[in-house]
Amino acid sequence: EQNDGLCQKLTESCANQKPQQPWEKDAWEISRDTLKLDRRLGAGQFGEVWMATYNKHTKVAVKTMKPGTMSLEAFMAEANLMKTLQHDKLVKLHAVVTKEEPIYIITEFMEKGSLLDFLKTPEGNRVQLPKLIDFSAQTAEDGAYIYTHTHTHRGLMCLYLICTCLYCSLSSVVPSSVIFNTNHWVLTGAKFPIKWTAPEAINYGSFTIKSDMWSFGILLMEIVTYGRTPYPGMSNPDVIRALERDYRMPRTESCPEELYDIMLKCWKKKPEDRPTFEYMQSVLEDFYTATESQYQQQP
Repeated sequence: EQNDGLCQKLTESCANQKPQQPWEKDAWEISRDTLKLDRRLGAGQFGEVWMATYNKHTKVAVKTMKPGTMSLEAFMAEANLMKTLQHDKLVKLHAVVTKEEPIYIITEFMEKGSLLDFLKTPEGNRVQLPKLIDFSAQTAEDGAYIYTHTHTHRGLMCLYLICTCLYCSLSSVVPSSVIFNTNHWVLTGAKFPIKWTAPEAINYGSFTIKSDMWSFGILLMEIVTYGRTPYPGMSNPDVIRALERDYRMPRTESCPEELYDIMLKCWKKKPEDRPTFEYMQSVLEDFYTATESQYQQQP
């Protein structure tokens, strides 16, 4: 109504102003018609992930549920849990499509895709050890945050990590109960990755913060080997039998002994002997500082 120091009195709002997104209004449900699936980014045991465009202008990631792999209740439990978890290193949930199948979970889009894929690229292969340890420390920080909210992640696999601008974020939190199948563990109908699973979870279905710490140790090996699949050359039954004999993945040439010792702490036979995520974050941050200074001193 008054210039109040402006050169000209304001008239009307800008016609090209970006429209408000539904997730900015805390309205999670959106119409499927507002999404255009552009390119499939990958597929896992639970479903597919697509790069998509929302309302013709916003790039997002869309996670779809693969029919027959997870119950609708479990899939929606993941979305509901993501609504409650807000952290700068956790991928943010934007919206859901739940009125009819296929169900969609819409999250922020991460430019470099999964950490597993990134580490296998020429760019990822040039990442030096200090940054790999930094990835690991950030993941431990994510784990510590999740456990302050009393949730287990049950999927600390490199495949479920996202990397953008050399910055890591956990991409999904998989809740729900576990039942046994003759070939694999099942999360209310979803296949569970044996090679990342702690022995007590394989044998007794005991998923705790300590079983996730075992998975974190597997993840450390994945990161330091630039995305190599754990237990190379071994099938799931081979891994189960080996773990019964207290077998542990051996150290690779690319893995410093100090980092391997950290992995072995994660793989202690007794769950109560494994460290906490807060401890791992502290140890890895110190290790990162030490290795970074060593690399900076090299000619």
